[in-house]
Amino acid sequence: MDLVNSTDNNCTSEELTKGLTMKILTSLALSILALITTAINSLVIAAIIVTRKLHHPANYLICSLAVTDFLVAVLVMPFSIAYIVKETWIMGQVVCDIWLSVDITCCTCSILHLSAIALDRYRAITDAVEYATKRTPKHAGFMIAVVWVISIFISMPPLFWRHQGNNRDDECIIKHDHIVSTIYSTFGAFYIPLALILILYYKIYRAAKSLYHKRNASRVAKEEQNGVALLETGKSSKMSSTLCIAEKSFSDPSTDFDRVHITIRNPKFENRQEKIWKKQKISGTRERKAATTLGLILGAFVICWLPFFVKEVIVNICVTCYISDDMSNVLAWLGYLNSLINPLIYTIFNEDFKKAFQKLMRCRHYL
Repeated sequence: MDLVNSTDNNCTSEELTKGLTMKILTSLALSILALITTAINSLVIAAIIVTRKLHHPANYLICSLAVTDFLVAVLVMPFSIAYIVKETWIMGQVVCDIWLSVDITCCTCSILHLSAIALDRYRAITDAVEYATKRTPKHAGFMIAVVWVISIFISMPPLFWRHQGNNRDDECIIKHDHIVSTIYSTFGAFYIPLALILILYYKIYRAAKSLYHKRNASRVAKEEQNGVALLETGKSSKMSSTLCIAEKSFSDPSTDFDRVHITIRNPKFENRQEKIWKKQKISGTRERKAATTLGLILGAFVICWLPFFVKEVIVNICVTCYISDDMSNVLAWLGYLNSLINPLIYTIFNEDFKKAFQKLMRCRHYL
C-alpha cells in the first residue's frame, strides 16, 4: 500500500514538473512573439513618421495598420498570456470586458485595414489618373476613420450578447448562444472582408498583368521603329548594315557574276535590341514580384485567420462539437501572428521602407 502511494506521489510530482515546465516555455515563447510584434510595428510607424519620402497616403494606411497591430501586441497579447498560463481569469469581469472589447476591435480593425489597403491599390491601378487627385491625406484619414468605426460596430454587439448570459468569474470568453450573433460577428469581422480582399487582389493582378503587357507591346513597337529607322539611316553611311559584293558564281555557269549579300552587324541597332530584351526581363520580374507579394498577403491572411473563424462557426452552431482550450488558444494566437506578419509583408518588398529601416538602425547604433 505504501509502495502504491509513493508511486502515485512520484507520478503527481513528475506531472506537476512537466506542467510547470510547459507553462514556462509557453509564456516565454508567447512573450518573445509579443515583443517582436511590438518592435517591428514600432519600427514601421517610426519609419513612416521620420522619413519624408514615405509621407504618402498609401503609406498612411500601412501606418494605421501598424498602429492597430501594435495595439494588439501591447494590449491584447499580454492578457492572453496571463490567461493561458494561469488557466483561469483572475482580473475581474470589468477588466475582462475591456480586454475582450480591445481584442475584438483591434483584430477586426487589422483585418479591415487589409481590405482598405486592397481597395486603395485597386483604385490606384485601375483608375490611376482620376484617383491620383483624390488620393490625398484627407482621403486616407477618412478611410482609416471608416475602418475604425466599422470595427467598433462589429465588436460591440458580441459584448452586449455576452452580458445576456451567465458568466463565470473565473473565465473570460464570449459565448455565442444565438446563431445570429455568430453570423454577425464572424461574417462582419472576417468572411466579408476575406471575400472583398480576394476579389480586389484578383482584379489587381489581372489589371497589373494587362498593364505590363500593354507597356511591353508599346515599348517593343517603339524600339523596333527606332531600330528600323536606324537601319535605314545606316544604309547610306559607311557603317552600312548590308553591302553588295560582286563574286564569281559557281552555282550557275550561264552567269558570270552573282550578287551576294553580306550583313554587317550594326552596334547601335544591337544595343537597342538588348535594351528591349532587358526591359522585357525587368517587366517579367516585376510581374512575378507583384504576384509573389499578393500571394504572400493572401496566404498569410488566410492561414492566420481562417482556422480561428471556422472554429468559431463550428463550435457555436454545432452543439455536440467540442474543441479543447489548448486548441482554442493555438488558433487565437495563430490569428495574433498576423499582426507580426503584416508589417513584414507590406514593407519588406518596398525599397523606400528598406532604406528607412537602415537609417533608423544606424541612428540606434550611434546612440
